Amino acid sequence: MAAIEIVRVEPSDDRALAEQILALQKNSYAVEARLIGDDRIPLLHESVDDLCGARIHWLVARADGEIRGAAAWSGSEIDRLVVAPQAHRQGIGRELVEAVLKSLVGQRVQVATGRDNPPARRLYESFGFVHVENQQVLPGLWLARYELVR
Repeated sequence: MAAIEIVRVEPSDDRALAEQILALQKNSYAVEARLIGDDRIPLLHESVDDLCGARIHWLVARADGEIRGAAAWSGSEIDRLVVAPQAHRQGIGRELVEAVLKSLVGQRVQVATGRDNPPARRLYESFGFVHVENQQVLPGLWLARYELVR
């Protein structure tokens, strides 16, 4: 696999980039929807205008000129982490989380993922995130909330 380059981007300044990130996000959350047996994940149904209007900071992971993953955060909360399904298990999610954490040095970092998404849960736990609660965000749709205190 080619080397991964992680760069800060601003999708609201580049509609084509925003559309690429949105397509990646939808493909990634479709995998999570299958894992948890529920396709009501709000970010699975986000529009490009919603994505551009979100008040979050963005990183993308590129290899061979293609976006393979993206992460976004607001304040001290990781808002989303998405990796192209064909690029799973190649360390892209790990590199993105590491890059976000470097931007949040000294802060208590929060993140949530599907309660029934073992790969994402294992990833966050490998960084030392501690499970603090399960939260039902829609009837039958559960998140596992995590915190990392450094």
